[in-house]
Amino acid sequence: MLQDKVTIISGSASGIGLEIATEFLNQGAKVVFTDINKEKLDAMVNSFKDKGFDCHAVVADVSNEDNVQKLVDETIKQYGRIDILVNNAGLQHVSNIEDFPTAKFKQMIDIMLVGTFIMTKHVLPIMKKQQFGRILNMSSINGVIGFSGKSAYNSAKHGIIGLTKVTALETAEDGITVNAICPGYIDTPLVRGQMEDLAKTRNVSVDQVLDEVLFPMIPQKRLVDIQEVADYSVFIASDKAKSVTGQAILIDGGYTAQ
Repeated sequence: MLQDKVTIISGSASGIGLEIATEFLNQGAKVVFTDINKEKLDAMVNSFKDKGFDCHAVVADVSNEDNVQKLVDETIKQYGRIDILVNNAGLQHVSNIEDFPTAKFKQMIDIMLVGTFIMTKHVLPIMKKQQFGRILNMSSINGVIGFSGKSAYNSAKHGIIGLTKVTALETAEDGITVNAICPGYIDTPLVRGQMEDLAKTRNVSVDQVLDEVLFPMIPQKRLVDIQEVADYSVFIASDKAKSVTGQAILIDGGYTAQ
């Protein structure tokens, strides 16, 4: 579905970004992996190259405009075009507002929201010239609902949806679609680790935490498989979804339907 589509994916050395990158490569895309962790990034890209995939690594901090310009320039030098941008870089910190370090709040906004803006700003002229482009912004269920202790994360993810809508309107006649993916609780080591920590504090099993704390909020009573997010990202990036733009697409097992 994505044969030869040149794709930049931020935060792609691990987690959701890596899963999306893997599926895009499987679908024939040429992927530029970017992350701040050079060691992880190089190891990942080299492992894919050894399997015959066409990919490239560029270390970049998405909140640094010079870094982003270098990333875009290297991608054009390597492949000559940019078809798809996946803005996925992010981080988490949980604390009540009165205890939340201001520096950490600013850092999270800079990486997730400002970084998405900078990346978009620098690829749009290329996509407009091509009269083709797909931009996927990674938001969250926390982009549409609040969650206590996540003031920075919620602010950034809500902002990403607003930015997505504006970008979609500004590019509607340029063959470009712009959408936000909003996953719920995904079955990842990070989430499982959070469940283990909660289980220890309550002196119960992880299964009990899932059954008593998490699943009551999820109608399907299950965690989202990370592959589901990757598969849906492929669809949104493909020609099959060329009329889908400006949307916040929820993949949450019904969490926000209640």
